Amino acid sequence: MSTMKSVRTGGVDKIDVVDVERPVPGPKDALVRIRACGICGTDVTFLHMGGIPARAHLGGELIPVALGHEPAGEVVEVGAEVDGLKAGDRVVVNPQDAPTGIIGCGGKFGGMSEYLLIENAEVGKSVAVFPDTVPFDVASLNEPMAVSRHAVNRSEAGPGDKVVVFGAGPIGLGAAIWLKLRGVEHVVVADVIPSRLEKALAVGADAVINSAEEDVAARLTELHGQSANALGQPRPGTDIFIDAAGAPVVFNTVVQSAKWHAKLVMVAVQKKGEIDLGGMLRSELTLIASQGYPTEIFEVTPELVEHQERFAKLISHRVPFTEAARAFELALTPGAAEKVVVTLDD
Repeated sequence: MSTMKSVRTGGVDKIDVVDVERPVPGPKDALVRIRACGICGTDVTFLHMGGIPARAHLGGELIPVALGHEPAGEVVEVGAEVDGLKAGDRVVVNPQDAPTGIIGCGGKFGGMSEYLLIENAEVGKSVAVFPDTVPFDVASLNEPMAVSRHAVNRSEAGPGDKVVVFGAGPIGLGAAIWLKLRGVEHVVVADVIPSRLEKALAVGADAVINSAEEDVAARLTELHGQSANALGQPRPGTDIFIDAAGAPVVFNTVVQSAKWHAKLVMVAVQKKGEIDLGGMLRSELTLIASQGYPTEIFEVTPELVEHQERFAKLISHRVPFTEAARAFELALTPGAAEKVVVTLDD
């Protein structure tokens, strides 16, 4: 039996690097040697919990989770019935397509492993091939950039719209990039960390707001002009607000700042907090929830390839797999890292 190393949750805020059986592909499967895998906020959530509740014991006993749902790698073995895929192909993965559960999110397999089994491998459904001109670490951004793309698609932003994105983490910055590539006239990014705001400008945002130091509504009025809500009260001319931060203060800032018929797209997971629903009436604010990537997982791949240098700026730390504990420690420490990608080289 061949074994491989795989990362899973250990105790609270700890990982375990374990030896597990290396998967053997069946006739419909492919085996991918992982070369890079990003760390996501969802991984951090699992680590804070120390695993996930077993279905039979919801709220009770925790079971370990195989981590990693942002993998990129190269095909090393292909089942006899798989079409359009061969050994040596570089691929990104749709973690939600796996029949044994979402890869790295409670499913049987995790992408933070030396090898990953792609069950029922199908190009355009479970994997997409990308050229060798794109580094594996940049390719691993495919999954989070699909999350960002879905939020932008849900916003239906057009060239004439004025948009603000709250949260300059990878999802927020990804949304800013997609908005600009979509031809949106003016995109602002708001955050409380100056280095993240610098990164937002570097990837193409038209302006930034430090919401810890500046009056958001007043600054948006300067940038987007003055409009009004349904009662005629003055409000910034911002058409679309995207919440990629998940803090209750963001939600309430939007409610207080929204003009008549503004839209709020919620892509971050909101923490519990008081929300002024009555305030939404004053602008007839439309709330749009954005979850995952129903169609976007490989819609983004060609543009990720084309604009790879722009997307590469999102990666703040590249850490070798042999130092996986340090990589997750960085991701667990608030403000220490923006986007950590674990690399598995020769």
